[in-house]
Amino acid sequence: MEEYLKLKQLVEEVADDIYKAMGGNKAAGTRVRKMMQDIKNMAQAVREKVLELRATDGPPPQP
Repeated sequence: MEEYLKLKQLVEEVADDIYKAMGGNKAAGTRVRKMMQDIKNMAQAVREKVLELRATDGPPPQP
């Protein structure tokens, strides 16, 4: 599922900035907050996709 892969990528991308923010870097903290909002939105997209798959009784055929 493409949405899930994007979500994983966003989480991986924010890891370095989280450690920088914990060290006191305020700019990194701002980036983390922005990325957390993006992660929240992508998690919602994953939820919607799962509901869509459930409604169609399974995943679409893989190419």
